[in-house]
Amino acid sequence: MAELRLHAAHPRDLDPETLYRILQLRTMVFVVEQRCPYPELDGRDLEPAAEWLWATEDGQLLATMRLLREPDETVRIGRVATAQPARSRGVAGRLVAFALQRLGDSVEVVLDAQSPLEAWYERFGFGRCGAEFVEDGIPHVPMRRPGQVPPNVTVSDSG
Repeated sequence: MAELRLHAAHPRDLDPETLYRILQLRTMVFVVEQRCPYPELDGRDLEPAAEWLWATEDGQLLATMRLLREPDETVRIGRVATAQPARSRGVAGRLVAFALQRLGDSVEVVLDAQSPLEAWYERFGFGRCGAEFVEDGIPHVPMRRPGQVPPNVTVSDSG
């Protein structure tokens, strides 16, 4: 059985073939399959702190996501995409768990889940934090996974 490998890098550090494959998968899922002609290349991938995570098996790209640092210090998970042959195999779940492990428990993480995936993201500690909205014709819900104060840190109200 082939081994699933998880990777992380800033887009600027990727080799051209990996960069191409990730963008190809994102376009295939979001633009072609979901029939959403929208600006997939939105400029956020060029932000200095942007990070891409992806999963491969036997050299084949199976899934990808990106992490973005928001101005409020949260990290935004987005562009979670899984190749059709890899769906229902737990690959996206492994990728989300990998991302959360890399970020640590103290980081607050946000995302906009497609509404049918709300319960799936709840398994990772995310909860709905706003009203459902429609983006590109697809219902979404905003979700948040609060950061936790490490047990050895004391929080006080005084500065």
